[in-house]
Amino acid sequence: MSEEKVNVNLKYKDRLFNFIYGSPENRKWTLSLYNAVNSSDYKDEDKIEFNTIKEALYLGMHNDTSFLISDIISIFEHQASYNPNMPVRMLQYLGHLYEGYIIRNKLNKFGSALLELPVPKLVVFYNGLTDVEDEVILNLRVFL
Repeated sequence: MSEEKVNVNLKYKDRLFNFIYGSPENRKWTLSLYNAVNSSDYKDEDKIEFNTIKEALYLGMHNDTSFLISDIISIFEHQASYNPNMPVRMLQYLGHLYEGYIIRNKLNKFGSALLELPVPKLVVFYNGLTDVEDEVILNLRVFL
């Protein structure tokens, strides 16, 4: 029996995920995904504030879709290859998104008042060929 090699255009899959869930034109789908992930029942699509990092702004860095609803900043990534280092990448994305949030809201990160920032919700949707459990919690691994 011969094995067939499947070639998949990963950029195409990435663009499709972005189109469906990460564009202002498809707020209904974004809100639906948000509600499914968070077991919530938000109805007002106008409350979605997109803040996805585009590669043109940060050379070599972009995420699939990111948005703010209420006090939660969601970062949703689609991956076709398993990557245990996603927590590091998500931390980098979150740092850039927080910086943008601080600037947009004219917050003073050097001031004496404690800043209130949105709570992060970091989710990776994986549909690759490596077998992994349906739900996996990945953690940062740091030196102790």
